[in-house]
Amino acid sequence: MNTKEQLQQVFAKAFEIPAETITDQLEYQGIAEWDSMSHLVLVEEIETAYKVSIEMEDVLEMGSVIKVRDMLKKYGIEII
Repeated sequence: MNTKEQLQQVFAKAFEIPAETITDQLEYQGIAEWDSMSHLVLVEEIETAYKVSIEMEDVLEMGSVIKVRDMLKKYGIEII
């Protein structure tokens, strides 16, 4: 089962911040830790954690936690 907490851990690892600070309202460049470089780290962490290969158009659309969750649905991963 893929949970919201698991996704928070993926974000937290990519950005090196506490998991409890990851909320649905978090957006790209909304915090100093989510810049263009850490965005690529996030992509890598998601690909590793969920065993997917994210298409470039999806990488560019991953502008918030909610958008990442929606994008994962495209790859057959439902976050509950």
